[in-house]
Amino acid sequence: MKKIAAIALVSVGVLLAACGKNENASSSGTAATPAPAAATKIVVGLDDNFPPMGFRNEKNEIVGFDIDMAREAAKRMGVEVEFKPIDWSAKEAELSGKRVDALWNGLTITEERKQNIGFTAPYMENHQIVVVAASSAIKTKADLAGKVVGAQEGSSAVDAVKKEDAVFKSFKEFKTFGDNVAALMDVSTGRLQAVVVDEVVGRYYVAKKPQDYAVLDEHFGTEDYGVGVRKDDAELLGKLDKALGEMKQDGSAAKIAEQWFGKNILK
Repeated sequence: MKKIAAIALVSVGVLLAACGKNENASSSGTAATPAPAAATKIVVGLDDNFPPMGFRNEKNEIVGFDIDMAREAAKRMGVEVEFKPIDWSAKEAELSGKRVDALWNGLTITEERKQNIGFTAPYMENHQIVVVAASSAIKTKADLAGKVVGAQEGSSAVDAVKKEDAVFKSFKEFKTFGDNVAALMDVSTGRLQAVVVDEVVGRYYVAKKPQDYAVLDEHFGTEDYGVGVRKDDAELLGKLDKALGEMKQDGSAAKIAEQWFGKNILK
């Protein structure tokens, strides 16, 4: 009987051990981390008062050149795109806080911004132009001495102006505004003598009211526009670069540019 009992115990032990191995194997199989689900939507942060790049039309719909570019890119990437108006002066915080996935709204590529933002290849070249009243005697940057000059808060226009230290220090005052529309209105009313603004924006407004505004021949430098993403989001960056490259190659980006600017101004 003892022998039988011993044999039975050994048999039970073998069975338990076998079961344990199977359970462990099964557990180890299910413990593998599943591949993350592919993103089905990207949230694009923008300043919705930045025509013609991104703004609200008379129906309160968000439209613009960059909006059409983003929609076309998203279609090629097989994802939905949502446009989220943000405080543009806090754009990096919105991006790093994951409240938006991309910044796509005439975003200038700078070395400083590269510290916190991953950029696509440039898709457009832009200048920081000086817009004055049509009747103004200001013809050059030197004429800005002793004048009140403005720019949009948080824009690259502010950085561009400050880079030219001698010119910047010659201003009577340098004012910043919540948006370019407010700054341009102050130029038309005489409260501001000049505004430094992205060329795509400035020329859009000047073309609408050529009797009110003029653009100086001199500007505050050339810069490139790119789409910004979080630095650790290499997957989204790669997909955006691929989509933009295809759009340039097949002419669809040029077509969008022609619709908004009357010619292909893409880089």
